[in-house]
Amino acid sequence: MATRLGLPNRRSPPMLLSITLLIVVLVCVIGIFTNGQKISYFFRPFWDKPPTPFRRVPHYYAENVSMDHLCQLHGWSVRSQPRRIFDSIIFSNELDLLEIRWHELNPYVSKFVILESNTTFTGIPKPLFFASNRARFAFAEEKIVHDVFPGRIASPGSQEDPFVLESLQRGAMNALLLSAGISQGDLLIMSDTDEIPSPHTLKLLQWCDGMPPLLHLELRHYIYSFEFPVDYSSWRATVHIYSPRTRYRHSRQTDLIFSDAGWHCSFCFRSLKEFVFKMTGFSHADRVKSKDFLNHSRIQSIICRGDDLFDMLPEEYTFQELIKKMGSIPHSASAVHLPAYLIENAERFRFLLPGGCIRHKNFTTSPKR
Repeated sequence: MATRLGLPNRRSPPMLLSITLLIVVLVCVIGIFTNGQKISYFFRPFWDKPPTPFRRVPHYYAENVSMDHLCQLHGWSVRSQPRRIFDSIIFSNELDLLEIRWHELNPYVSKFVILESNTTFTGIPKPLFFASNRARFAFAEEKIVHDVFPGRIASPGSQEDPFVLESLQRGAMNALLLSAGISQGDLLIMSDTDEIPSPHTLKLLQWCDGMPPLLHLELRHYIYSFEFPVDYSSWRATVHIYSPRTRYRHSRQTDLIFSDAGWHCSFCFRSLKEFVFKMTGFSHADRVKSKDFLNHSRIQSIICRGDDLFDMLPEEYTFQELIKKMGSIPHSASAVHLPAYLIENAERFRFLLPGGCIRHKNFTTSPKR
C-alpha cells in the first residue's frame, strides 16, 4: 500500500487555537484583576446614574459693597447683630492648612472646635499632631475647644471598615459642640480641614437673615497645591443654622448649594511623608494597590505633573466629562483670589503656590515667621 505523504496534521490547529485562547483568557483575567477599578470607572456611564443635581444659590460679592445691599441681592435682610459662628473639624495632620484656615476665618469665628484621634480611620496609631503643635495656634487660643477621640487600633489582617471609625468620630463631635456652648440660631460650619470657606462667605451668612437653615458650600477644588485647579466639584462642606436636631455629618444633606464659597485643597502637604500618611490612613486607603504607590520618587513626580496619585480615572457619569478630565491637570500660573493669609506668607507656604511643587522628604514644621 502506498504511503500517504505530505498530509497536514489535522490535530495541530485545534490545539494551537486552544492554547492561544487560554493565553488570551489569562491575559484578560490578569488585566481585569489589576485594572478592574479603571475598567469599572471607564464604563461608569453604563452602570451608574448621577445624583440629583444641586440647586445653586447665586452668590453676590464685590469689595466695598455694603452688607445691607449684599443681603438684599440674595433676597435676605441684614441683621442688627451678627450670628456667632462655630467652625468644627475632625483633624488628622494638616497643620499648614489648619493655620491658613484659622487665620483666614478668625475675625468671624466665635469658637474653633477641633477633634483629633490617636489613630487614623484605618486603625493605624498616629501622633496627636494638633495637641503637640498647639503653641503654633496661640493667636486663637481663647477660641479653641479641643478634644481627643480614643481610636481603635486595627489588629493585623483585620478588615475593619474605616468608614465606621470615621462615623464614630463624627458622632463624638456632636457632644463636643455642646460642650463648646453652641446654641440654637448659631451658625455651624461642618467641613474637613482642607475645605476652607472664604471670609466674605462667612461674613455674609453671619449678617443676613432669611438664608436657608442648611446649605452646602460649592468650593473650588485644587489638588496638591493652588497650582492645580480641578473644578468646582467640591460640595461636602455645609453651613447650618444650629438647632437641637442638628447632627454632624459630611454627606449630602440638602439639594441647595451656595455657589463659589471658598477653596478645597486636597493632598496639599509640605512633605512626602505626609502624602504617604494620608494615603494609608484615610477612608479610601484601599486605593493604594501596591507598595510602589508609596514610593517617594513616584509621588514627587506625580505632584509636579498634576497626575492622579492612585492611578485612577475621573469619577464621572458621562463619557464627555470622563474624557475631558482624563490625563494631567493643567498647571495654573494664577495666585489671585486665594486665601489672604497664604499670600501674606507666600515664602512660608511656597509649596502651595505656582512653581512650588518640590516637596521635603520628611515631616517638617512650617518655617518661623
